[in-house]
Amino acid sequence: DRPGGLLMYGIPNMKLGKSVIDRRLAIMKEAGIKFVVGTEIGPDLPAAQLVANYDAVILCGGAGQPRELLVEGGQLGGVYQALAYLKGATRSLLSGTVRGDDFISAAGKDVIGIGGGDTGPDCVATALRRGCRSVHQLEIQPQPPDRRIKSDNPWPEWPRRQKTDYGQVEAISRSRTDPRHYLTATRCLVGDAQGQVQAVQTVTVNWFRSPAGNMEALEVPGSEKTWAADLVLLALGFTGPDDALPQEMGLARDSRSNVAAEFGSFTTNLEKVFVAGDMRRGASLVVWAIQEGKLAAREVDRYLTGHSLIK
Repeated sequence: DRPGGLLMYGIPNMKLGKSVIDRRLAIMKEAGIKFVVGTEIGPDLPAAQLVANYDAVILCGGAGQPRELLVEGGQLGGVYQALAYLKGATRSLLSGTVRGDDFISAAGKDVIGIGGGDTGPDCVATALRRGCRSVHQLEIQPQPPDRRIKSDNPWPEWPRRQKTDYGQVEAISRSRTDPRHYLTATRCLVGDAQGQVQAVQTVTVNWFRSPAGNMEALEVPGSEKTWAADLVLLALGFTGPDDALPQEMGLARDSRSNVAAEFGSFTTNLEKVFVAGDMRRGASLVVWAIQEGKLAAREVDRYLTGHSLIK
């Protein structure tokens, strides 16, 4: 219902003010770009018709296929993908309504977030603002070191070190305890008689390298724990783009299920169809989406005119 995609709905307002997005959209509209909202390619507009009607098409559908929690109780009521929770909260805020059709309430609830990354702190901060009773973030990986370990993580690799994001800072300020719990594996979710989640059962793990060289998690005996939970948010990352559009168009995929296209050319196996961003490279950062969008535009410019001034 609004342009902006993940920037508009997937990133909370306190992290990215929507005035920044609205300003950019206004510039793009003034430049002559037409935004068609409320339209899903496939069900509402066949992809073949879109390709037939235009001289070039760039697919920027993102990597929206979420990773599921494959444990007993994963389908209970009150268990949601983190992005669905964040979208509903932001849409409710932008529309000025207390509750929208996709609004998921955290008010007065014990909230458990499973998974880390950038989405975890967003869920923690949003749940706090929505009046949750408690919030915890469970992470199966070990706590990162306070500083880069040069022998294992030399420059210029991305520094693997502990980072306390804004969501955790706010939780610590409120409860005096860090909401993150490392080396914690989810065994199962427990529901009530109505099929609503009421608890998360976990166990502590230690990581070791197997004889084959793979890292494996070993449960610590006697470390089982039960957490009260009325709302469970899954921030486990994404496995690639939704399947519907690539399958409808007959697009070639790579080994990670992304739409296959080389960086720099962005061309798919279909004539005049290009792909950029997370749909091509997998779930990544906004800065990469900006860069790939710019470079894909350059390649389309060259395809249509034979040259481009875009650097």
